[in-house]
Amino acid sequence: MARMSYISSVERYHEYESVIHSLLTSILISIEDGLTKERDTCYLVRQYPFLELQYCLNDKGQQQGNNVCFKRAYRKKLATSGNQQDLSKRPYFLQAQRSTAVCFTDPYISIATNHLCISAIKEIKTPINHQCYLVIDVSLTQLIEFLMGDSARANMTPYFKAGYGVIVMCLFCLVLYLLSIVFSDIYSLLTNKEIGSDPLEPFSIIIYITLALAVFDLGKTILEEEILMHKDIFRHSSTRRTITRFISTVLIAISIEALLTMFKAALGQSEYLMPAIAMMLAVVGLLIALAIYVYLGAKAEILLMRARLMQKPSK
Repeated sequence: MARMSYISSVERYHEYESVIHSLLTSILISIEDGLTKERDTCYLVRQYPFLELQYCLNDKGQQQGNNVCFKRAYRKKLATSGNQQDLSKRPYFLQAQRSTAVCFTDPYISIATNHLCISAIKEIKTPINHQCYLVIDVSLTQLIEFLMGDSARANMTPYFKAGYGVIVMCLFCLVLYLLSIVFSDIYSLLTNKEIGSDPLEPFSIIIYITLALAVFDLGKTILEEEILMHKDIFRHSSTRRTITRFISTVLIAISIEALLTMFKAALGQSEYLMPAIAMMLAVVGLLIALAIYVYLGAKAEILLMRARLMQKPSK
């Protein structure tokens, strides 16, 4: 599955806003002294992998010194820049000037890293009583993963994608094999001189096509759900979406097979009548079960959301 989308990150941010602000406040307080030491930077990276940048501003909003970059991938680009940069018009600096408390930005796309992030700013005391401000930028997605205990799983995401990719490739290879059988049978049917000798022969081709369609749809579902799209495992709606899509694929395949079996019974092979009826009943049962599952799942999620809103303290 893909990393958390921007919409999911912002939703989670508003859901855990007070917790996030408390954590960032404690980090700012704990790193107020000795910020440029290399050992402190290494410690912070180990403890808080979501940190991206840290810098200081004077009372006029000008940056004092270069950025302290916590991300190794951006260290060359960002750790040697930023000194004397004018940030006096930034909303968080203007907000910090009007308040003595720690100030936070809303989620935004960082120009430095192109990631969704938030910034926290705190006024700090200097030995000569100059007014200075400490600012940290954090990756919002990684911060939420850290808070939810999801960092280890998120770091394993590339390996999961590789595994699902191999499975999807195998399924698509099977689809190609089934289609090759279909094309071969169609060619044999068209070139057969005794056309109409076996009226049921086209049905075997349709069965292969249906099977290829079902396998392709299954591979497509896995590709979208587990590789291309973000799936929030902490939300019931994500699991419900995956199960619904999978059961829908099964329903389509069984419905087509039931229809073909009914056609065979109509053409004189009466032994196929009862299996066709049984498959039709199975389709109806699956459809009813799926409707109940979706309804109850959606109702349960609404109740959970209401409970969270009731527990959330009012500002």
